Amino acid sequence: ISYYLETLFPQDGKGVFGIDKKSGEIRLRTNLDFEDVSLYRLQVDATDQGNPPLSGHCKVVLEVLDVND
Repeated sequence: ISYYLETLFPQDGKGVFGIDKKSGEIRLRTNLDFEDVSLYRLQVDATDQGNPPLSGHCKVVLEVLDVND
């Protein structure tokens, strides 16, 4: 199975998260800041290597908390 990540919201949030194409593990590429963006919506697509290939997707919602306050 191969995994792909798409940032749905915010549009300028691309590059903040990365995904391991083999395991599906989502990781941060940069630091998050509550004052900049407090909510991210991501879509994860998974496709197998069958003939024909089958695919599925799910939505991941990430809420950033302000721990300094």
